[in-house]
Amino acid sequence: MMHRVSTWKRWVLAGVIGGVMGVVPALAEGWETLDPQGRPHARHEAAFVKCGTKFYLLGGRRVQPVDIYDPVTMTWSEGSPPPVEIHHFQPVVWRDRIYFVGAMTGGYPRETALPRVLIYDPATDVWSEGPEIPAERRRGGAGAVVVGDQLYLVAGIINGHWDGNVPWLDRLDLTTGQWTVLPDAPRARDHFQAAVIDGRIYAGGGRRTSGVTNQVFDLTIAEVDVFDMAAQIWMTLEEPLPTPRAGSFSLAWRGQYLVAGGESLTQRTAHDQIEAYDPMAGTWRALPSFVRGRHGAGLVEYEGALYTCSGSGNRGGNPELDSLEVWRP
Repeated sequence: MMHRVSTWKRWVLAGVIGGVMGVVPALAEGWETLDPQGRPHARHEAAFVKCGTKFYLLGGRRVQPVDIYDPVTMTWSEGSPPPVEIHHFQPVVWRDRIYFVGAMTGGYPRETALPRVLIYDPATDVWSEGPEIPAERRRGGAGAVVVGDQLYLVAGIINGHWDGNVPWLDRLDLTTGQWTVLPDAPRARDHFQAAVIDGRIYAGGGRRTSGVTNQVFDLTIAEVDVFDMAAQIWMTLEEPLPTPRAGSFSLAWRGQYLVAGGESLTQRTAHDQIEAYDPMAGTWRALPSFVRGRHGAGLVEYEGALYTCSGSGNRGGNPELDSLEVWRP
């Protein structure tokens, strides 16, 4: 069952913003590029995630070591590489370990999905395998979120960049390793990230990658689908993503759903936009843009500031970036 968010409710909660509902002007403060001690490995389609008090840059094309950033000392250090190449995934943190599910391995355009959950333990710098992913539900380029002890895997693509976009939603009980199939999303999508706000999973950005029809970058998705975990139903926001793009990365920040960076056919350079959806107001607003547009990266929040690192600076895989940016609202 699919429902749409009530326009009436949005107007009651939000009122009139300058007489017009929609995107409001960007904030004035900007992002800055940091100059830390050491440099991470340039990479894209990778993970950038906070675990404890440090940031971890993991995966991406090729097998590369983990890069570890300490925001207190502004220093990079190096950890162990993963046992296999992993890319096109959204990392999640559970019990102080980083989980990778809905990931791809191998070369373009027919990458394959990982058959098992992969886990990195920052405390021991050790990689291990978690539960097997059912063969009939394996895919990459999916969104992933954790709520309590439950991991939710949203949408994705079965056959790398070739074909097989799916609208699937699955739940993994991290304490038992058991999978549950939940209702499909209203539409298939891949190359995006999800986030959870007030018991709802937001799936925005992304595309329906189709190498088989030579439409790898074309079919971006403006609609944002939302899953109510308590009611077990999907809905679609009335306000679409202002700048449709894929390879975007997301974060729940101050009760808002952020969609950052990305790639599309509208421009050769990667997108530098960051757009925030406020569920209470039912509106999008533009946040300050990155210094350097990028896709296939991530966002981290730490002590009120937002950080991003790595990614590709243009549509496709080049150039791979190693820059670290911060925005202090």
